[in-house]
Amino acid sequence: MEKKRFYITTPIYYPSDKLHIGHTYCTVATDAMARYKRLTGCDVMFLTGTDEHGQKIEDKAREAGVTPQQFVDNIVTGPRGILDLWKLMNISNDRFIRTTDDYHVSAIQKIFKKMYDKGDIYKGKYVGKYCKPCESFWTESQLVDGKCPDCGREVQDAEEEAYFFRLSKYADKIQHLLEDTDFLEPRSRVNEMVNNFIKPGLEDLCVSRTSFTWGVPVDFDPGHVVYVWVDALFNYTTALGLYNDKYDDYDKFWPADVHFVGKEIVRFHSIIWPAMLMSMDMPLPKKVFGHGWLLLDGGKMSKSKGNVVDPYILAEMFGVDALRFFLLRTFPFGSDGNFSNEALIQTINVDLANDLGNLLSRTVSMVGKYFGGTLPVDQSEDAEKDGELVGMTSALRGRYEEQMEHFAFQNALAEIFKVIDRANKYIDENAPWVLAKNMETTGPRLARVMYNLLETLRVCAILLTPFIPQSAAEVLRQIGADAACSDWDSAGKWGALPGTVTVQRGNNLFPRIDAEKALKELEEAAAAAKKAALPDLEVEPQLEEKVDFDTFCKSDFRAVKVKDCQPVKKSDKLLRFVLDDGTGVDRQILSGIAKWYKPEDLIGKTLMAIVNLPPRKMMGQESNGMLISAVHTEKGEEALNLLILDDKIPAGAKMC
Repeated sequence: MEKKRFYITTPIYYPSDKLHIGHTYCTVATDAMARYKRLTGCDVMFLTGTDEHGQKIEDKAREAGVTPQQFVDNIVTGPRGILDLWKLMNISNDRFIRTTDDYHVSAIQKIFKKMYDKGDIYKGKYVGKYCKPCESFWTESQLVDGKCPDCGREVQDAEEEAYFFRLSKYADKIQHLLEDTDFLEPRSRVNEMVNNFIKPGLEDLCVSRTSFTWGVPVDFDPGHVVYVWVDALFNYTTALGLYNDKYDDYDKFWPADVHFVGKEIVRFHSIIWPAMLMSMDMPLPKKVFGHGWLLLDGGKMSKSKGNVVDPYILAEMFGVDALRFFLLRTFPFGSDGNFSNEALIQTINVDLANDLGNLLSRTVSMVGKYFGGTLPVDQSEDAEKDGELVGMTSALRGRYEEQMEHFAFQNALAEIFKVIDRANKYIDENAPWVLAKNMETTGPRLARVMYNLLETLRVCAILLTPFIPQSAAEVLRQIGADAACSDWDSAGKWGALPGTVTVQRGNNLFPRIDAEKALKELEEAAAAAKKAALPDLEVEPQLEEKVDFDTFCKSDFRAVKVKDCQPVKKSDKLLRFVLDDGTGVDRQILSGIAKWYKPEDLIGKTLMAIVNLPPRKMMGQESNGMLISAVHTEKGEEALNLLILDDKIPAGAKMC
């Protein structure tokens, strides 16, 4: 009988030079789902990867003094990069795609051309707002308080020649898809998409850029690169072999069974993605599931906010399985969750150390102590005392399966731990230490109590495998469960463990954590990491010579607005500033800061200048004053930062 096929994806991650626990959340959940489906006997394809093109990457690479390809290679394949993080977290992806892969690039060009030939992509001119961190275009009405509605950061005016996708053409079909099917879950995401994006009027989408070059070239129009919507979204199909010879799994696995995505990119996956597939006359994925965020101190984890949590530190201190377990046990997958180290430690101590770990340790130890490690053939049942535990364990797989099929990982784990909790109470109710006092008469009953505990552990360990694969395998090893009684079918049957099983005692699976000590170590580790991330700064020593107040007051410090800024010809150091100093007459100042600033980035900024210095000639041009900046040495090289003032300060305002 042919296996049922199951295709699941995470979004392809944007390369970040600071990976945090939030990056792992969706991928760990996807991994758990993929492992669950493999456990049930499905032929699974689990895809993840990296979205490596765009202006932000190009800018960061320039700042780092490397090529964009070198920049993304370091983050993806370098030490403690994305591939290392997935290896650390025991992610079992079947395939990993990079949007810089040659086969993907050529496939995207074919896809873009097909939609263009159909008339769904046309050339125009983009005028609007652009958020560089999110790489998102917005209309004025979509902004929130004038800022990006996704990340809350400043947007900039954008105007350039571009190709557009006729997204508006598919508005009615997308609305029907969202409102009348279960394509998008949780349901709360549907209302958000329809009310915020479709009903106000779905506008055509900019799908090419000309203001940067790091992207898939539009092969029939040099100067244009394919924008993220096409480049990134179609990875789910190119990674299967669509329009390329690298793979040959498209007919086998497409359409995807589910895309797991963060709620910030639900719009891309539930509106833009199905519209483009409709344009290509391709089947739609069966489901998009938009999960919530991990929050820290009430806000989304973000490098720019400085509130990231390092998964390497947590994994090294508590173990990978404990970290995986915490992420899926503590937070409902469709909602936001508040991360804290205290909650992590409590979950490990209560669920893993006290409940699961204690149950395993006590059971295996007692089998060893009372029976030399191997249960005897002679065992005595007690229907009244055994019935509830046996019944709960026998029915566990069905209850678990129902929750897993709805991506309710937290609920599935809750079902398992109801049984584990009942097993711990079963020990107290049957008091094995009392039964052991008279082995001749109560030995068979004691043997049956031990068997019931081992059998309960067996079923629970099988069902825990998607969440804590290494630890679950160790549970099965310690209780003597071989491969024949460790599969999905046997998880639904009571009594699959041989009656005369031999246990193999091992190390304590989840040692209890000293919370106070661990929190102190985490605080120290975070402080050390923060210190290590700081630039190696050296500042000039302060002058010992004192300046009297009257002399200081002779220097006239003023706020100046940059009207224009251009490089000085034949100079690699100087920039020429045209400044509004509040007098009504433009002021020209030359400053040797070209190494650290691009002229276009300074136009419109408010700076501080001394305006009563005598004029002096530099490269044949007159400079009237001096801009104020901070000078220091960073990692052995001189660095300079202009003093940039609040834009609310008017030109000519005196600084004192």
